[in-house]
Amino acid sequence: MTSYTDSDLLRELEPVAAANLDRHLGLAAEWMPHEYVPWSLGRDFDSLPWEPGQSTLSDIAQLAFEVNLLTEDNLPSYHREIAVGFGLDSAWGAWVGRWTAEEGRHAIAMRDYLLVTRGVDPVALERGRMHQMQVGYSSGGKTPLRVIAYVTFQELATRIAHRNTGRYAEDPVAEKLMARIAADENLHMIFYRNLMAAALDFDPNGTVQAIRDEVLGFEMPGTGILDFAEKARRIAEAGIYDLRIHHDEVLTPVLRQVKFFQLEGLDAAASQARDEVAAFLEGLDSFATRQAEKKANRDARKAAAQA
Repeated sequence: MTSYTDSDLLRELEPVAAANLDRHLGLAAEWMPHEYVPWSLGRDFDSLPWEPGQSTLSDIAQLAFEVNLLTEDNLPSYHREIAVGFGLDSAWGAWVGRWTAEEGRHAIAMRDYLLVTRGVDPVALERGRMHQMQVGYSSGGKTPLRVIAYVTFQELATRIAHRNTGRYAEDPVAEKLMARIAADENLHMIFYRNLMAAALDFDPNGTVQAIRDEVLGFEMPGTGILDFAEKARRIAEAGIYDLRIHHDEVLTPVLRQVKFFQLEGLDAAASQARDEVAAFLEGLDSFATRQAEKKANRDARKAAAQA
């Protein structure tokens, strides 16, 4: 058991948060959402109602944009979660405010792009927003250590999902927008990853167990979206965000960066937790490989049938 409180942890890590906030402010580029939207394409919906054929996005690209945007729409819930986890004092509070302000641009820009280009059904999108925000998001009362572990992985996963959605859209305007949003998410991930590394120095045993809990139980914050499981499955099949990406581009690089498997002097509980992470990664790798092989076989059969 740890002999410190959550307040002790936050006080110990506050200088790290302050230093990384300063680093973030020095790197974060100011950008204006309105400059990433092709306003000249806009038309009034009362005179020209939306129809599916107006969108230049594929069905999967529309779906990925919808999921990404509705996930971002839950910002009030996310603000509450990190404000409760970190508090609003000192550098922690300054970070919570800055992070929230930067994240707020993402939904603004994505929604403006989709409405101006008629990329998705605006009625369905608004109904999805109403549902998603009423469901909200709750981390289940995670400790600060678990919050740090979760958001490190989640910010990286979100960065990749946004970036790949932009590429998949086959629209240079969409790709530029999503690359800009992904750049924000990358800086957010680095802030949290540096905190994770500092937490491993302060309390390696507790932090390893927190990382274990978040790796094994990881869920994207968009799980409250209507039909999320089916939408996530289709997004994965398209290769926008799947288990192979989660293993290779999210979990593995973060754990490598903080030298998770090189830590020494862990107690029995932490050592077991690390072994559980290793076993989970091995199983995830194998499962992702089997999924990829099945998809390749399906694609080959489909191609043969169309030949």
